[in-house]
Amino acid sequence: MTTHTKPPIDELFERRLTYPDFDAQERLARLVGLDDQKARLTKILALLVNPAGLETWTQKHHPKAKGLLKGVLRRPPLVVLAGDVGSGKTELAETIGDAVARQEKIEITLFPLSLSSRGQGRVGEMTQLLSAAFDYTLAEATKLKSGTGRARGAVILLVDEADALAQSRESAQMHHEDRAGVNAFIRGIDRLGNGQLPAAVIMCTNRLGALDPAVKRRAADILAFDRPDELQRHTVLAGTLEVLGFSEKQIGDLVTATGKGTGDAHGFTFSDLTQRLLPGIVLDAYPSNAVDPARALEIARTMRPTTPFEEKKQ
Repeated sequence: MTTHTKPPIDELFERRLTYPDFDAQERLARLVGLDDQKARLTKILALLVNPAGLETWTQKHHPKAKGLLKGVLRRPPLVVLAGDVGSGKTELAETIGDAVARQEKIEITLFPLSLSSRGQGRVGEMTQLLSAAFDYTLAEATKLKSGTGRARGAVILLVDEADALAQSRESAQMHHEDRAGVNAFIRGIDRLGNGQLPAAVIMCTNRLGALDPAVKRRAADILAFDRPDELQRHTVLAGTLEVLGFSEKQIGDLVTATGKGTGDAHGFTFSDLTQRLLPGIVLDAYPSNAVDPARALEIARTMRPTTPFEEKKQ
């Protein structure tokens, strides 16, 4: 019989982050084109980790709406970020805590758990990881709970690359250990919610359609992330290219080149633009030449966008 021991917190979460944090603030600011997701996620997390803010707002604007207030505050402490690869989900999840911490004037700690990098396929390991992650989150959040309703701090558990959980228990092909992992996740969400603790869980997945219905029901919100449209691509590119001396027409040509083309059914992702195209344009000119708009357009036209994640039908 194998005895499972809970992994140490430093082994489970290698990159714990504390907000406010200037680096996270700068990274969040660079996520242009995602203003709607930023605003919604900040509001949702602020209410989940510090409900006193909503109570103050209700007392000021709608003092008779206490029933509605209770309904809003009873929502489970889970937000799902779902969308294609390279759409900014993980970057937003790792940095949004800074905006919430500054808005609510409290310290927030992020516990980032990557299931794909942690799970090695051993029987029961996924369940063990999730149970341990929620145990630590619950313990830390309990220390921060205040009797006044205003938290002394808050915790965000980030379950990234959660496609290992993104499958319904209704699937006939699902192994019983995989079902146990989903059950552990659901139990963890319920434990945090029932304790009314200053904590929230962010789950990132590429497979919203395959996500277990019970997980979806427990989400306070599901934010969709798509590839950037023309306006968003312009916003991403213009800030950098204007500094390099590009005209509005030259920027427009690049915006068009990074959209859906004759040979590509999908346009560039946010990460294609910021991590591949713009660095590629700079490195092409470095170290002897200035960036040339015509050459930049040629690079964009020959670069292929990241292949979309194709969700398999069960």
